[in-house]
Amino acid sequence: MKYRKLGKTGEDVSILGFGCMRFPQQDGKIDEEKSLEMIRYAIDNGVNYIDTAYPYHNGESEIFLGKALKDGYREKIKLATKLPSWAVNTRADMDKFINEQLKKLQTKQIDFYLIHSLNKDDYSRLKENGLFDFIRKIKEQKLVKYVGFSFHDTLDVFKYIIDDYEWDFVQIQYNYIDETYQAGTEGLLYAHNKGLGVVIMEPLRGGSLVNNLSDEINAIINNSSVEKNAVEWAFKFLYDKEEISVVLSGMSSLEQVIDNIKAVDSQGDANSMTKIEKQIIEDLSKEFKSKIKVNCTGCKYCLPCPKGVQIPLCFELLNSSSMFNDTKKAKDMYHGFLVSEGSDASNCVECGACEQKCPQHINIVEKLKDVRELFE
Repeated sequence: MKYRKLGKTGEDVSILGFGCMRFPQQDGKIDEEKSLEMIRYAIDNGVNYIDTAYPYHNGESEIFLGKALKDGYREKIKLATKLPSWAVNTRADMDKFINEQLKKLQTKQIDFYLIHSLNKDDYSRLKENGLFDFIRKIKEQKLVKYVGFSFHDTLDVFKYIIDDYEWDFVQIQYNYIDETYQAGTEGLLYAHNKGLGVVIMEPLRGGSLVNNLSDEINAIINNSSVEKNAVEWAFKFLYDKEEISVVLSGMSSLEQVIDNIKAVDSQGDANSMTKIEKQIIEDLSKEFKSKIKVNCTGCKYCLPCPKGVQIPLCFELLNSSSMFNDTKKAKDMYHGFLVSEGSDASNCVECGACEQKCPQHINIVEKLKDVRELFE
């Protein structure tokens, strides 16, 4: 296993982190026997950054970890979990959640505590409800060692949140096709230059970079002079960047744990990519992006829509369907998130207000018709 410093915390962390949101299941519950074998194998082989969160596995992940980290395993690792920011409405809620989490995890102290999935609106609401007082107190009381946040919004919001408080570390979505998405490469460098440790989530973009691959993507991988599979290419891109401290992998089988640990040894050094390897990753990225249907950057200038249509998400799902060769997954998300909330493309009345505000000059009304045609 290879280790890096997590920014100004100075903590040595394994560059492969264990994300605890995709444990194997049996009858809709965590398969504790298989999951225990997985997590202890990972720890025994050097993985020391274990990441969970309040909602993972419908609240079961923290409870399971509390059991799995007995027998001396808690002392071997750095434990990370997260405050469910969307569920906080009062200052008292923050205390309630962390006390509940400490009990579930059967620990007196959490090493890395994140404010979960921050965006502009949630951050404003949390500040109004005493977020900074909460952070100060849980540090003073030694309930946590370090505090950071995970993030899902625009680059400008990311920089604003970083500059607004003395955070210890951050967690961002990042991979070789998301270099300009949300925080992106610019955000990664910005956080690193501020001394913050950077933890990466979605290295495989929820499996989209490795599952159900198109013939064109498979051809690039199979015809390469460098022998790597799709998973190894995705992790190589990330491990190569010295600004990254930990790459989280939501592993769901012992075989995945074993393979990921082996991959660290062979490709876990920073600044080690050859010109050929960089070109292959660029080719993979270009091929994925060539399938983009709408050149939407997710800036949200088109919002709010008078009829409540979540325009950027509609286009994100349209693009995902094409890029990752998986219409079913995108359609399920469309109906699960947008149709159920009445914010789908069918609510568009073609008023054109969005098009007047779009900096990309996208013909939004016509593109929403494409969304409806594909998903409805």
